[in-house]
Amino acid sequence: MSQKPTSAQREVVVSTYTRGIVGPGNPMLGPVADGGTIRVGTPPGCWGPMITPKFQGGHEVSQPVAVEGAQVGDAVAIHIQRMEVTSLATSSGVMAFVDGRYLGDPFVAKLCPSCGTVSPPSHIEGIGDEAVHCDVCGAEVNAFRFTNGYVIVLDKDNNVSLTVDKAAAERLAAHAKDNARLPEHSEQHSILSLARADIVGLAAHMQPFLGNIGTTPSKDLPDSHNAGDFGSFLVDAPHAYAMTQEELEQHKTDGHMDTNSVRAGAILICPVKVTGAGIYMGDMHAQQGNGEVAGHATDVSGITEVKVEVIKGLAIDGPILLQRPDDLPPMARPMNREQRAAVKALAERFGQATIEENGPITFIGTGRTLNDATHNGVDRAAKVTGLSPEEILNRATIAGSIEISRLPGVVRVTFQCPMSILDRIGVGQLVRKQYGLDAA
Repeated sequence: MSQKPTSAQREVVVSTYTRGIVGPGNPMLGPVADGGTIRVGTPPGCWGPMITPKFQGGHEVSQPVAVEGAQVGDAVAIHIQRMEVTSLATSSGVMAFVDGRYLGDPFVAKLCPSCGTVSPPSHIEGIGDEAVHCDVCGAEVNAFRFTNGYVIVLDKDNNVSLTVDKAAAERLAAHAKDNARLPEHSEQHSILSLARADIVGLAAHMQPFLGNIGTTPSKDLPDSHNAGDFGSFLVDAPHAYAMTQEELEQHKTDGHMDTNSVRAGAILICPVKVTGAGIYMGDMHAQQGNGEVAGHATDVSGITEVKVEVIKGLAIDGPILLQRPDDLPPMARPMNREQRAAVKALAERFGQATIEENGPITFIGTGRTLNDATHNGVDRAAKVTGLSPEEILNRATIAGSIEISRLPGVVRVTFQCPMSILDRIGVGQLVRKQYGLDAA
């Protein structure tokens, strides 16, 4: 249950996890002081929990931390200060479900096809697709398969990575947990145990970010389904976490964004839907392009350090993101001194008396489809700023962008917003500092 903050700590270190569920049913650590630091070591998301039948969500996220003074109807700004990959290797790829091994949703309700146990305990025997076995009856029990998969080794110091061949993948699989650097209290099987190697010798950049970070929903739900697209699988589902569409929209906080600009240097502003907020994080990716088009990216163990700040009275339904300046879409980037001088001259030439003072802001939108997610992001922006949806569409078109974060339904709605509005809602100083607008 959510706990009432008592004596706040300046720093809270988290090394325990929730086995796939986020919500008020998880006890909170802390509280951390308003302005304090949370440091978390996270296990990989997605594939490891997916092949671990006892997990009832697709991730393994951290136990939530209460924030001093955070009340329902406030928001919490999460300043991401450090993010470090600790895994030496990981594996990922495009997935397929195995029929007969789940009830409605293989991320939430896995089923042993032999003994019929739901969410059974399990263990690893050997290497390959059939390595996961039920502890109850011994049958092979993995509810997922790769249709195309790879093993990738990681060099965090130089931010590069490389996919390896079958022989190297099997060597890594022989010591899967060590090479994945699974934290001590992680309960997932390492996806390295499957040793799938369909892509060999592909070099890729590394740019780590968190795919699942935010505040606790007001009802227990699977951590990977804390979003409008994945969450839609819960609607009228045949398992214990079924919800109506109305319940989903009421309770979720959209922590599962898979937005690749949620990385060190960004500020994520999240809704408070339970007392204390309950900051949790997980699903670090070593890299990912926009869209996560394969369905999964390179999930890794890692360490994240954030500073938290309560914004009183900012009632929001989903996340607001202040991206790093270099992650902003080009049309939303603040103008430099020379450009501003040119704009002033342009105004004088045409007799325009005022030039708006503004700053970039990004609203996360989620929904069953990309169109639904776009409407959601625009509607959220309109509700918070007081601008009309039509004006936000115009601003995003000429001074911003709509970008895909994840298929099938997470987007970023970015636009230049008047500073008077940003000040009124309580984020003006954050925007000024993030983008150097006072010194501009």
